[in-house]
Amino acid sequence: MSTQNPERDIPLFDLSNDSDCHVVIAQGTEDIYQGHPTTALMPDGKTIFCVWCINHGGNAGPMARSVDGGLTWTRLDDQLPPNYKTHQNCPSIYRLIGPNGRERLWVFSAALGERGGPGMPSIMSEDGGTTWQEMPPLGYPCVMTFSSVMQLKTGNTIGLYHRRTDAEGGESDPDRTVPLNIVQTETADGGFTWSEPRVTAAVAGKMPCEPYALRSPDGKEICALLRENTHIGHSLMMFSSDEGQTWSDPVETAWGLTGDRHYGVETSDGRHVITFRDMAPDSPTRGHFVAWVGTYEDIRKRRPGQCRIKLLHNYAGSDCGYPGMELLPDETIIATTYVKYTDGPEKHSVVSVRFKLDEIAS
Repeated sequence: MSTQNPERDIPLFDLSNDSDCHVVIAQGTEDIYQGHPTTALMPDGKTIFCVWCINHGGNAGPMARSVDGGLTWTRLDDQLPPNYKTHQNCPSIYRLIGPNGRERLWVFSAALGERGGPGMPSIMSEDGGTTWQEMPPLGYPCVMTFSSVMQLKTGNTIGLYHRRTDAEGGESDPDRTVPLNIVQTETADGGFTWSEPRVTAAVAGKMPCEPYALRSPDGKEICALLRENTHIGHSLMMFSSDEGQTWSDPVETAWGLTGDRHYGVETSDGRHVITFRDMAPDSPTRGHFVAWVGTYEDIRKRRPGQCRIKLLHNYAGSDCGYPGMELLPDETIIATTYVKYTDGPEKHSVVSVRFKLDEIAS
């Protein structure tokens, strides 16, 4: 243990060599790069949908469904609208609830046709993922689509994402020097229409992006964890006590939460398990797929937390993360990411890791 950096004195467990808890959803090949998955668990507690794209930030198209809690998967690509394959960059799947309580599945992407095309196209299912239809793009310029959605106490849902200050330029900035900022919009009808996006976080000298929203134990506060894309220092976090109407100025997280594209679940005992691409300074698992475990108060007070878990070893520098996270009724956690899974010619695969927290850190 280090006495000079006490916040880094957090136990590290390693599941990356335990292939028995790994499930390969889509195998990469020498020619095919499987990238950037997200997942959605259905109310039955065992049906899971997974969507991803081909190549780094490339075309959407793949979808798979598991009906046994993520143990086996069936591809659904051919059942989707043909135009879905022209959606670009990091498709994200969410269950959204309309004002009458009706649930729909939505898959939003960043752009239509090309990276600079109309922003946030989507496909939608009203029958639990059996059939899908193409929906009109929202038209919001973005780097990526919603990286987090949350239902508010009002019944509305907020969508959080990031864009560049020169929003119309989108990804056209060749040196990517235009600052990133966090943007928020809100839907009152279950995803069909959204409010005019507004910037909720812009930090001088920083590049906040890829927000992940979670609630305090009493439900009165929302925390948003933010990737910080200069990778100088730690990740960022901000808080809202009025259902996202206003946010505190972003501040740094603890060292152990420093990473890219946070996403997590809360176990029945109140612990948060948050996964990401580890980007903590001088971390022994930097660039790999990890999970941080701790309480909401650990997050808020910048405490180290209970532990970190190395979930998957990445054989491609720091190109992994963008996780889907699901908690099954028996407390099994399913953490899904894209990762160069083997040290060979094969490109990235979509892989999930299955574990129970009490079997690792009770």
